[in-house]
Amino acid sequence: MARKPLIAGNWKMNETIAEGVVLAQEISNEMEPDWLDKVDVAVCPPYTDLKPVYTVFEFDKLNIGVGAQNVFWEPSGAYTGEISVPMIREIGCSYCIVGHSERRQYFGETNDDVNKKVHALLKDRVQPIDPIICVGESLAVRDEGTYIQFVDAQVKAAFAGVQADVAKAAIVAYEPIWAIGTGRTATPEQAQEVCGAIREMLAVMYDQDTAASIRVLYGGSMNEGNASQLLSQPDIDGGLIGGASLKAKSFVQIVKEAL
Repeated sequence: MARKPLIAGNWKMNETIAEGVVLAQEISNEMEPDWLDKVDVAVCPPYTDLKPVYTVFEFDKLNIGVGAQNVFWEPSGAYTGEISVPMIREIGCSYCIVGHSERRQYFGETNDDVNKKVHALLKDRVQPIDPIICVGESLAVRDEGTYIQFVDAQVKAAFAGVQADVAKAAIVAYEPIWAIGTGRTATPEQAQEVCGAIREMLAVMYDQDTAASIRVLYGGSMNEGNASQLLSQPDIDGGLIGGASLKAKSFVQIVKEAL
């Protein structure tokens, strides 16, 4: 089954509103509209930048998606500092990252938290927001040789209770923690091994058709220099880009590699 690639930029806690608008405009200027027929493109800025960045792409009539970097699972309530699915939907978000390793490491996010967020995002498909579910192992787990089992457990937990018909809208991003922001990158073969295992786990949980429909991205120091080899792997359907997404030319070059 042919899966449309997705290149999504995770800006993390970078770019003020003014800086975010400039970066979005630079990306827009570098992008050819017809590329978006062949590859989906999205950027995930900080909350404060979401609407301004969305407005840049909307004004330029460019079909680049905007995604949030996190969300809370309740629709409203006394949850100081949190942002709900209805809030990011009203902004115009079409994607939302959940379960990033930095959320797990620094803010104590658990597999159960990730599952609640996945359910909240997949609940209303009238104005869909597709979750980008991050999974990945630490260097210690990799060295132990149990990384497939570890990632499989994260996938099973994230999709627990999600029906096959809506699971197809979800996206999984494999991000080995040891390759995030370190300059180290999994080899294409290492990345393919785990992305293939993720698809196999989805087939066990659901069926082959569902597993073949779900996009699996690679994240972890993907850049314009290594994107081509990584994206050529059969089970890698795009990238969740960190540092390289903060440079318009680098990010757009990765998009071109996915065409």
